[in-house]
Amino acid sequence: MSEVETANDQTPAPKRKEKKPSRSQLRSASRRLALQAVYQWQMNQSAVSEIETQFVIDQDRDMDSCDKVYFRELLQGVTASAKKLDALFEELLDRPLSELDPIELAVMRIGAFELSQRLDVPYRVAINESVELAKGFGATESHKYVNGILDKLAQRVRREEIAARRDANKESNK
Repeated sequence: MSEVETANDQTPAPKRKEKKPSRSQLRSASRRLALQAVYQWQMNQSAVSEIETQFVIDQDRDMDSCDKVYFRELLQGVTASAKKLDALFEELLDRPLSELDPIELAVMRIGAFELSQRLDVPYRVAINESVELAKGFGATESHKYVNGILDKLAQRVRREEIAARRDANKESNK
């Protein structure tokens, strides 16, 4: 082997640039962190500003991998309108609100907030993201329950969007 070949074998490979997370990945991370923050708020009724500050300064939480603005909007919006959000899905439940698992409640509040207040988020995304949160943090079958409740809620609060999607699917199947 020549000296040139030996030197090339010892040269470290160039570092790959890390891909920037997509907007959807950033928002998914925001939802995960918002779930944890809303859960904390539900459990100890701390001031939302204190919880938000804890999340921002806590080195164990990777706030750099989320959309911080969206995290804040979710946390502020869900906690400020929790009673209104609960009213949106409470009659769809098969048990009293007080008997819901706290994780399920937090997930459904986030899902209800996105369905009712964030019309820029497609209803299917809001439901799917909530289901994924329930799978990751909730009880074994809670994702099925969350899916059923939020699907029924979407039928009420996103009627036009669902109808338009259904019509578009009919057209594409012709």
